[in-house]
Amino acid sequence: MDVRLKEALRGRALAEGFSAMGVCAPDAIPEAAGWLRAFVDAGMHGQMGWMTERMDWRGNPAALWPEARSVIMLAEVYTPGHDPLAVLNRRDRGAISVYAGGKDYHDLVKRRLKRVGQWLLDQAPGHAIKVFVDTAPVMEKPLAQAAGLGWQGKHTNLLSRDLGNWFFLGAIFTTIDLPKDRAEAEHCGTCTACLDICPTTAFPAPFRLDARRCISYLTIEHKGPVDEALRPLMGNRIYGCDDCLAVCPWNKFAAAARETGYASRFAEPPRLADLARLDDAGFRTMFAGSPVKRIGRGRFVRNVAYAIGNSGDADLTPAVAALTADADPAVADAAQWAVSRLAKGQGLGNPVAL
Repeated sequence: MDVRLKEALRGRALAEGFSAMGVCAPDAIPEAAGWLRAFVDAGMHGQMGWMTERMDWRGNPAALWPEARSVIMLAEVYTPGHDPLAVLNRRDRGAISVYAGGKDYHDLVKRRLKRVGQWLLDQAPGHAIKVFVDTAPVMEKPLAQAAGLGWQGKHTNLLSRDLGNWFFLGAIFTTIDLPKDRAEAEHCGTCTACLDICPTTAFPAPFRLDARRCISYLTIEHKGPVDEALRPLMGNRIYGCDDCLAVCPWNKFAAAARETGYASRFAEPPRLADLARLDDAGFRTMFAGSPVKRIGRGRFVRNVAYAIGNSGDADLTPAVAALTADADPAVADAAQWAVSRLAKGQGLGNPVAL
């Protein structure tokens, strides 16, 4: 195994814009298959049917590409320069998760991965690589922990003593047998900040997430109407949720983002009234090149209607009332619910507890 090649690769990765690199073996996470099976068997994956597909590959990276000898895990920071929780008190605005405010990370990270991978192949002719960014049956977070980049916290996201928890992950599988790093241990201690802040109590236990109650899942992955008991708890979050990430104490060590493309396209959080008026063309134009675009106008405006219903602001009634006859049944249902709540004077000032 070539130690010098690995260290030269680390230098190249950092020069390309990554924040950290680690290496593990493809078979370094033997427990992952059991975790995944238990999660799916409990139905906690909700409508994410893709999690049940190719479970053998997802739970066993060594089976994904048997020729691979190393998995190179890379972290890219997108730490926000503002408090992501501040927008939750601005009832007429929509809260979009920090990672989705700018350009699509899939594109930015993959381009960087390909450049690093090509450099590696130039140094080791005759070998091969495969790169992955959140779109293949690869469990990036357990692999990243095995590679020493950090650990999965009680909120199930990866966090690091050096980077905080605002970072993306990318993977390069390779036939090159590189020296492996030591897996990182868990350092959450007795802290439960991420669990305590969750608006929907989506964590049935530390280190365990029920996606069906997670606002990120509900606003992004869930199709159709959201359970009425959960709608009031979504507040003005219209794409994703950053609460559990934002309160993690390890963020005091968070590194600053180097990629300007992750900066939000909005100088100010967008107005709910403006978003409610978006047709399909307007939605596509506003979110071109953004992760938000992938959920489509219907699901996005559905979320906007829930946020208006939670605003307690009767001045937003005309904007949402116009959606009660929307062609998308989930949008129309959300709008009717919002109009009813506003008429009754309900909203964020009257939280509904489950």
